[in-house]
Amino acid sequence: MTMTTQQFCTFFVEGIQFGIEVLKVQEVLKYHETTPVPLAAPVVHGLINLRGQIVTALDLRTRLSLPVRPESSLPMNVVIRSDGGAVSLLVDEIGDVLEATEELFEEPPATLAPQARDLIRGVYKLEHRLLLILDTDRTLSVESMGQTQETA
Repeated sequence: MTMTTQQFCTFFVEGIQFGIEVLKVQEVLKYHETTPVPLAAPVVHGLINLRGQIVTALDLRTRLSLPVRPESSLPMNVVIRSDGGAVSLLVDEIGDVLEATEELFEEPPATLAPQARDLIRGVYKLEHRLLLILDTDRTLSVESMGQTQETA
């Protein structure tokens, strides 16, 4: 019997380790200056120019309802491929590429906050920690990000 393994690009947000399937990741980058987008959903941090390609940068802290990143700390970019093109997730720190077997996979724990639980596909129990796997489709879904702010 062969065990199925998957590789994940990992990163940290507020000390929590998350992963995305390696095949969905285009690249990881140091901080890029963003251009704000007026009236965009709060999760949209802005736009970045990635070698001539305009990419939306989403703040994963905001998306997961976590505390705001300290101003002294610059985020990193995890650029992922989506049906609508590349999108950057702003994270605190880039981790390693990890391989995990399906036997270590479990459903998201009921104790997760509802807004985070909706974005987590499941959890891998690794030797010394948990790896939360992001559902990239849900994470990028505009409908679940909150509506744009109304103009006064």
